Amino acid sequence: MSRIERREFLKGLLATAGSTAAGAAALACGAEPEPPPDDGWDAGPVAHLLPTASHERIRLKVSFTRPLEAPPVLAVGDARLPGAQTDSRARFFHFDARGLPPATSHTLRLLDSAGEPLCDAWPLRTLPAPDAEPERLRLLAFTCAGGPDDLYNFGFFNAYLPIAHRQRLLARALSFAPDLAVANGDHVYWDMKSRFGWAMGRSPRAWWTAGLFDRGVPVLGGDNEAVLQRAFGPQIAGLYGVRFRSLPTFFLQDDHDYGENDEASDALRTFPPDPFMLDLARTTQRLYYPELLADPDLPPARVSAAGVSESFGSLRFGRLFEALLYDCRRFLTNASDPALGHRESSFVPADVERWLCERTQASPCAHLAHMPSTPVLWSAGKWAEWYPDFQDEAGVLRPDAAKPYWPRGWGEQHDRLLAAASSRRDRTALFVSGDLHATGVGRIRASRGRSFDPNPVVSVLCGAVGTGELGWPSRFRGQLPTPSGTLDAEEEVTPVEENGFSLLDFTPGELRISLFRWTPEQGQDAIDRLEPWRVVRIPRPGVS
Repeated sequence: MSRIERREFLKGLLATAGSTAAGAAALACGAEPEPPPDDGWDAGPVAHLLPTASHERIRLKVSFTRPLEAPPVLAVGDARLPGAQTDSRARFFHFDARGLPPATSHTLRLLDSAGEPLCDAWPLRTLPAPDAEPERLRLLAFTCAGGPDDLYNFGFFNAYLPIAHRQRLLARALSFAPDLAVANGDHVYWDMKSRFGWAMGRSPRAWWTAGLFDRGVPVLGGDNEAVLQRAFGPQIAGLYGVRFRSLPTFFLQDDHDYGENDEASDALRTFPPDPFMLDLARTTQRLYYPELLADPDLPPARVSAAGVSESFGSLRFGRLFEALLYDCRRFLTNASDPALGHRESSFVPADVERWLCERTQASPCAHLAHMPSTPVLWSAGKWAEWYPDFQDEAGVLRPDAAKPYWPRGWGEQHDRLLAAASSRRDRTALFVSGDLHATGVGRIRASRGRSFDPNPVVSVLCGAVGTGELGWPSRFRGQLPTPSGTLDAEEEVTPVEENGFSLLDFTPGELRISLFRWTPEQGQDAIDRLEPWRVVRIPRPGVS
């Protein structure tokens, strides 16, 4: 940690300690809580349930509060699909229903091996067919929902918003009846190798509440599996429970989902992920949330035999909207790092970049959004950003301050992706991302001399659900999110460091972005009355 970062972190500690009200009580021993009542819906032994969907497919991840003696069955109409066990104790299962009719509300039932219901039935709607012409779509977008209640939260200062508050924020978001949701990264926080690992995943408190991971053995099938469930279960199953059971949700992974913050120094570079980090991220996805459904044009090397992808995917809502989702961490390359021996520098592999650019050009949809795990337009001086901006010795963020181990190739890939989006002048060049723990909207007119006029790139920071007082960039890094000095950019909504989420409403002729914000000082009851504090309306180019 640099002198500036250490100073700002200690200032944040002292300031927060003197101003924060007591947080929620810690979860006992890191165990997953019983799911709370949810509008009278009887969850039975179901601990959590998270679905995703396409126009003809539904995929579910489900866990139970106790091991099952035989695999459960998902009933979808007359079809009966046995669950596939994903853990070692028969508590976690996934279901994959295919060949379903599009734009249809399907009644789903979970049954035990004798055909008895395990919980109440519930509806889930498949998406419109690719050639359908829907008139509207409401998309919920948020980031950074992770964080344990019982690690680095001490009442008088918190790194993470108490889970009960996060649940209330998500409940308010659901009250606006979104059609889809994208949870853009940082579903868990449990850093181990990086500089704050001493206070997080390798701390005495982590050992006491969950245990310590053994990086030398696989995650599944031994003690590591139990540690993962105690450490990550409350952050995912405990947070969502069964609340999202009727909302197709797309989960994208970011740095903390690999068990680390993105950091680089002469002593340590946390990415690309090492084998244990990959195993940890894959196992978390395997147990808790659905993989991304693969676009038919996605490079075959990035698609599993089950037709899903761990890191890249798309969602299609008829001819109205398409989103391209991509993890910028897993396949990161860095030619400036001599320890790696890479010949190029990129956040996504070359074949994935080609898919992103070609799909951007070819999509027939009225609206298309890139949704990367790494934000566009703003910098906080982090290492693994698209931008070279870095704090100099005076604490000023500058694009020429020689950010350690930052390669120019990352910025060049950024420019190619933005150029592809801007070149389709019949729709808004839209990027929606998270990671920076903030809510904001801005436009990019040029990058490193490459012009995006007359169709500037619109970038949205979608809002952080789980960040506590110590997690904001201004406290953690001493740096507010700031437009990169490499860009000609303007902020329509200057980023705010407050908890929140975004709703994006798409119609054939317009995009409407509704931003929501909340602070603990407002009191929990204020969450239930939240309304947009800013609404940005963007007409579709060329449509009157």
